[in-house]
Amino acid sequence: MASKNRGNSVSLICFLFFEFHFVVITAQNTPVFACDIVKNSSMANLAFCDRSLDFKTRVDDLVKRLTLQEKIGCLVSGSQGSQRLGIPFYEWWSEALHGVSDVGVGTKFVSPVPGATSFPQVILTAASFNVTLFQTIGKVVSTEARAMHNVGLAGLTFWSPNVNIFRDPRWGRGQETPGEDPILSSKYGAAYVRGLQDRDDGDEVRLKVAACCKHYTAYDVDNWKGIERYIFNAQVSMQDLDDTFNPPFKSCVIDGNVASVMCSYNQVNGKPTCGDPYLLKGVIRGEWKLNGYIVSDCDSLDVIFYNQHFTKTPEETAALAIKSGLDLNCGSFLSKHAEDAVKKGLLEESFIDSAISNNFLTLMRLGFFDGDPRKQLYGELGPKDVCTDAHQELTREAARQGIVLLKNTPGSLPLSPTAIKSLAVIGPNADVDHTMLGNYEGKPCKYVKPLQGLTAAVATLHHPGCGNVACSSPLIDEAKKVAAAADAVVMVMGTDQSIERESLDRVNITLPGQQALLVSEVASVSRGPVILVIMSGGGMDVQFAKDNPKVTSILWVGFPGEKGGAALADVIFGCYNPSGRLPMTWYPQSYADKVAMTNMNMRPDPATGYPGRTYRFYTGPTIYEFGYGLSYSEFSHELVRAPQHVSFPLEEEHECHSSKCISLAVADQSCKNLAFDVHLKVTNVGKMGGSHTVFLFSSPPSVHNAPQKHLVGFEKVHLTAQAEGLVKFNVDVCKHLSMIDELGSRKVALGEHVLHVGNLKHSFNLNI
Repeated sequence: MASKNRGNSVSLICFLFFEFHFVVITAQNTPVFACDIVKNSSMANLAFCDRSLDFKTRVDDLVKRLTLQEKIGCLVSGSQGSQRLGIPFYEWWSEALHGVSDVGVGTKFVSPVPGATSFPQVILTAASFNVTLFQTIGKVVSTEARAMHNVGLAGLTFWSPNVNIFRDPRWGRGQETPGEDPILSSKYGAAYVRGLQDRDDGDEVRLKVAACCKHYTAYDVDNWKGIERYIFNAQVSMQDLDDTFNPPFKSCVIDGNVASVMCSYNQVNGKPTCGDPYLLKGVIRGEWKLNGYIVSDCDSLDVIFYNQHFTKTPEETAALAIKSGLDLNCGSFLSKHAEDAVKKGLLEESFIDSAISNNFLTLMRLGFFDGDPRKQLYGELGPKDVCTDAHQELTREAARQGIVLLKNTPGSLPLSPTAIKSLAVIGPNADVDHTMLGNYEGKPCKYVKPLQGLTAAVATLHHPGCGNVACSSPLIDEAKKVAAAADAVVMVMGTDQSIERESLDRVNITLPGQQALLVSEVASVSRGPVILVIMSGGGMDVQFAKDNPKVTSILWVGFPGEKGGAALADVIFGCYNPSGRLPMTWYPQSYADKVAMTNMNMRPDPATGYPGRTYRFYTGPTIYEFGYGLSYSEFSHELVRAPQHVSFPLEEEHECHSSKCISLAVADQSCKNLAFDVHLKVTNVGKMGGSHTVFLFSSPPSVHNAPQKHLVGFEKVHLTAQAEGLVKFNVDVCKHLSMIDELGSRKVALGEHVLHVGNLKHSFNLNI
């Protein structure tokens, strides 16, 4: 099938693909809310409805008015409230992973809001390495969420973001995460949470919407070779738990002030996370001081009893979860069994009081008990504030910033829309729309598919090449005919949710089915540039294409969101200089063949040949490394300032004066307020302006099974051609250069540290 719509110039494809198609209907659903003093004046006498009182007083007043049955009804996601006290039913479960989604039952897309802005899947947004972008997207999503709440189509509690570490390339949900690095994931999580929650009036107590960081913790096996998340027991060392899996959650709570953390399905070291008092009360509530509620993943309590058989009775399960620190059950398990747990003496009512107090406090901060939401801050938001032109432009910009250029032979990209008279667009993902969203998607405002975006620039000849991404019977001859007739070829390949998603991990990390054969055959007859575009959540072994000189360029576009086709065209035709960098390592298939997905160890084991995981520990061959990405320009780095020596001012009686220490505890008083600056001059030595991500890595001394290198920080700078800029990093020794030792204690290694920026290296000594 072919289409021949011709564009005139670069400017044609750089215009905005906006077609605002919502018909705003004035008749709106009337939301139901608590403390409706207008309809029931007697509620003005209830302390929990009195906005002049502090939240704790209001919550305490509410809890003491509830019966035990009413309290238990407030422990589950479909909270029953209290008709007697004028508290309506509230559905806690809404989702906003990369836009307001209707995956959660608390959100509906019907008139007058049939859709919302769908941003790129998280893994692609993370590839931008732009913290400002992370927060800006969160702010837009919360605006649309509030607008929908005001017309009764969404709640106020959104169970996003997913900040699990993308530890293994086969994980089906890796697409939902910010990648494999704890620092990137921490910065993403905190920024997105602040975007969702922070109010425009600067009130740090009240919330715009309530975010939730999930899935705590060491959760990254869904269904691999029959091993399911519901029964998987993640065997994790304290070292790996504290330096890899937990940091993003810690940052969510401490830096983002997140309102909620969700515990995961799996067990960690033999205990279900939703029934582990150390992980919940000890760490989240105790060490990190969560100001909010802890919620279970959906039906996790059923899983503990029915799948894991961890407890003997449902009542024991209910008591274990609540006493461990769980406040809210996604599902109905507690509504069925918590009362009997109390009656049997397994659970004191005071634990239930504590749990629902955390839930009510969150709703208080959201204004749920302040009357009509349309008379509060954000009350003016409505359908007009969803899918706006500005929001549509932001999703396109997010996709552009995330797209990663992996290979580019001279003379390939960017294509010229005036020199290219015809463009062959081939591949099973060339003319898709829903695939671009990834999972936990909503209903988008309006799609721009890859074929649409490219056709807006030049005449296109289209052929799918395969019936679907499984590509079991490629139409090679037909695709070759289309390719041979064109001046250039764009092949849009990759995966979709039939290959990688929640509850489905991969076994192979190559292009599915016969896609590689199709690419090679098409490239063999093409007379011009061949651009391979990979749409996927996880990395791919595309060594065949990397080595094939006929495949002149490779782009990874993740799942690029509803305007993915426009963003792709912007990059291919040079309207945008690609600046994305991989947030995860791309491994060869041999890695997947050799390494069991269930091995949770991050560090290599030479005795068994286990190669370790992620760029921090893995020493084997890669297809592309973490942080890799090309530009249409070249950027150089020059070190302007960095220390040669950093000393700890230890007290005279410190033990390290009299004995040889290899490291110092971060908790040591001498480690506080110890920092230095690193300044770098960055120059765009190319002919095209663009953005460039500057990564600062550090390699510590080889003690405590330290990572071979780890990310200290990153900054994104935009430079016009031949321009230069100064990038500054402030390095906190205790925070940025520390590591977790074998016993789970945070230490700073003494000795030679090496800083890396691109090919530049700088050594300095850190001593007493």
